[in-house]
Amino acid sequence: MGLFSRWRGGRSGAERRQVLDREAGPADLEHLRAFAKSREGVAFYVEPETTATDTTVVAVAFDGEWTRRRVGTPRAAQKLARSVKVACHDVQVTGYPPEMRAWNARAKADRAALEEMARAETDQKGDRER
Repeated sequence: MGLFSRWRGGRSGAERRQVLDREAGPADLEHLRAFAKSREGVAFYVEPETTATDTTVVAVAFDGEWTRRRVGTPRAAQKLARSVKVACHDVQVTGYPPEMRAWNARAKADRAALEEMARAETDQKGDRER
């Protein structure tokens, strides 16, 4: 036992290594395949592994609709992209497409409008009950 082992709990480096929240699985790859096949103009954007998540792919359709799933490695992402015949980009090099940002802005506005409609409906019910 080393001098500082008591503070480390005597674990080896492999045991101390932070574990990712979960590994990529077949369901993740199948979701990306289904997304690519059911939409037009899909491209994959590979995001690097972080301390919290495995390597991920953001699949973006031509209209900006997107989904993100774990893929395990950049090589697995490229292999999947070839199998579904879509372009594969490194997000650190190309960045995210502007269509994705526009989709997010539209979705946010849609959510706000739906919330406002729900509030108005609730207010009308309250007025009728009085």
